[in-house]
Amino acid sequence: MDKEKGAPSVHFVVIEGVIGVGKTSLTQRLADYIGGYTLLEQVEENPFLPDFYRDRRAYAFQTQIFFLLSRYRQQREFLQRDLFRGPVVSDYMFEKDRVFANINLDDFELDMYNQIFTLMERDQPKPDRIVYLQASLDVLLQRIGRRGRFFERDIDPEYLETLSEAYTYFFTRYTGAPVLVVNTNDLDFTSDLSLVADLWRSVVEHRGGTKLYKPRCTAEES
Repeated sequence: MDKEKGAPSVHFVVIEGVIGVGKTSLTQRLADYIGGYTLLEQVEENPFLPDFYRDRRAYAFQTQIFFLLSRYRQQREFLQRDLFRGPVVSDYMFEKDRVFANINLDDFELDMYNQIFTLMERDQPKPDRIVYLQASLDVLLQRIGRRGRFFERDIDPEYLETLSEAYTYFFTRYTGAPVLVVNTNDLDFTSDLSLVADLWRSVVEHRGGTKLYKPRCTAEES
């Protein structure tokens, strides 16, 4: 395996960010580039999600608990089996589940949720690196519209903006792994392999704290 691509210290990478920012696309591209495995969140399997986007208050708890249980089972099963076969790139992080919970649940629901979350969190593996993707609200709404998921048609821009701010607060203060912050407004990882390669080099080289990603390939071309 290529020394750069197969850095032994980077086995589990998480690509994170708010709805529509491009997590899954980058996860797949990065896994292909390094010859790794993907762990993809099963969003469309949540039966409460369409109702949640129409009435967040009424369906917040059901939606949250379904995602929590689904993420717990998936990560336990997949990572126990595949983490030792090669690098894993995931389009979600178990710990970020609390971002949604803190926004959407009332105090009583949040207390119940936190009790369950604390028990489940103990068994979850920690990522070696986190890539946190950001984009402006306008760009997020454009991307959500292009991918055309029927249950996202009713998403409230104000909710999306609140969620984006909460994500930024969470990941810019996260200390469990090195965090690379990537503004994706003008970056297209789906069609530019050199950009994917450049990002991976930055992921491997980034060994502590929170850092803003600056594409070297773009800088060299300009």
